[in-house]
Amino acid sequence: MLRGDRIGLRARHEDDIPVLVAELYNDVAGSARAESRPWRPVAPGMKDRRVTLDDTEQGSVPFSVVELGGGTLIGTAALWGIDTHHRFAHLGLGLLPSARGKGYGSDVVAVLCHYGFVVRGLHRLQIDTLSDNDAMLRAAERNGFVREGVLRSSAWVMGEFLDEVLLGLLAPDWKARSAA
Repeated sequence: MLRGDRIGLRARHEDDIPVLVAELYNDVAGSARAESRPWRPVAPGMKDRRVTLDDTEQGSVPFSVVELGGGTLIGTAALWGIDTHHRFAHLGLGLLPSARGKGYGSDVVAVLCHYGFVVRGLHRLQIDTLSDNDAMLRAAERNGFVREGVLRSSAWVMGEFLDEVLLGLLAPDWKARSAA
């Protein structure tokens, strides 16, 4: 398990899947904001790329997020779009409704950065998020991510186009922040 100050990132367990489906993926509005594809229901036992366990997939590393105090499942996190040639990946996270607003997001981003830069040896991490996702923007910027651009009206979400913000962090910048 990778540990932060308050959270741990561990492998996804089979018994995490029903909780993630019920509390994250079956939330139409929340899922539509988090996914780049249209929402669709996930039936019990259905093999869905967002929740299934696939150790052969090299371009994505999914984690379950747990609270260190009691091991309670509080969300999901991932490095995805991993490009080993350019040493680049995207990161993302989703917290269960009961875990939002408690400061876990910044800790999750910090641990994903450690995993990406130290464990995987990546050079760049990127976050793509909706421009009104204040919690993710704060978590990213607290960890040293820099706003690099806005993709105007690039995301179709629940009947309207929304802007996306691109944020990036380079390994040397992260290491300098970590040493300070």
